[in-house]
Amino acid sequence: MTSTDFIVVIPARFGSSRLPGKPLADIHGRPMIAWVYERAVWSGATETIVATDDARIAKACEDFGAPAVLTRCDHSSGTDRIAEIAERFGWDDDQIVVNVQGDEPLIPPALIAQTAALAARDSDAAIATLVTPIRSAQERQNPNFAKVVFDRDNRALYFSRAPIPWPRDGGTPASYRHIGLYAYRAAALRALAAAGPCELEQIEKLEQLRALWLGLGIAVAVAAEAPPAGVDTEEDLQAVRELLARES
Repeated sequence: MTSTDFIVVIPARFGSSRLPGKPLADIHGRPMIAWVYERAVWSGATETIVATDDARIAKACEDFGAPAVLTRCDHSSGTDRIAEIAERFGWDDDQIVVNVQGDEPLIPPALIAQTAALAARDSDAAIATLVTPIRSAQERQNPNFAKVVFDRDNRALYFSRAPIPWPRDGGTPASYRHIGLYAYRAAALRALAAAGPCELEQIEKLEQLRALWLGLGIAVAVAAEAPPAGVDTEEDLQAVRELLARES
């Protein structure tokens, strides 16, 4: 994978409007969080930690051998939850920490490693993340997919749920969907947590906009492979079960 020294933290909260208790959802006899944890370990991370607001999730992690830390319940984003962990463990400002979302049981380990390596390679960036080309008009219009535009130096300019860039004169411009993998320097985590949510973040419901609002540089690279979809609904969960059944 990579020789980069990085830590993975998996934020996992129990509450979900569309699928309550999602991290504990059963996938072939194991909770979803176990599948995510396994993928994170395979990425080559030096340490992998689950950060959760719920004792039931912490207990499930203990049962399958994953370190879990109980955090405050009032965090507005996974980034804030990870920032609490960074502060609690006293990580150095330059420590690279990768946020792997707890509802990504199929996340390719190579993408976790790629995100960490991008952060290590671009020392001027506070955050690194991945994108993948949008292949259809349906995907471009889907508000559940965050889109991103970036500059000539591959730094993010803006993220939106709306289709960006918008072709005023028609046509189909190249556009990219954001993959919810982030590699932060611990100093960036502290800055994000200290600032709290900004107006753009609250309007779009995209936590990465807080970083841009603060002027933090976000390095962007095209993912080495397109990741499978995460789990937001019961239908998504069933699709993951079927896919893993075919692979076994």
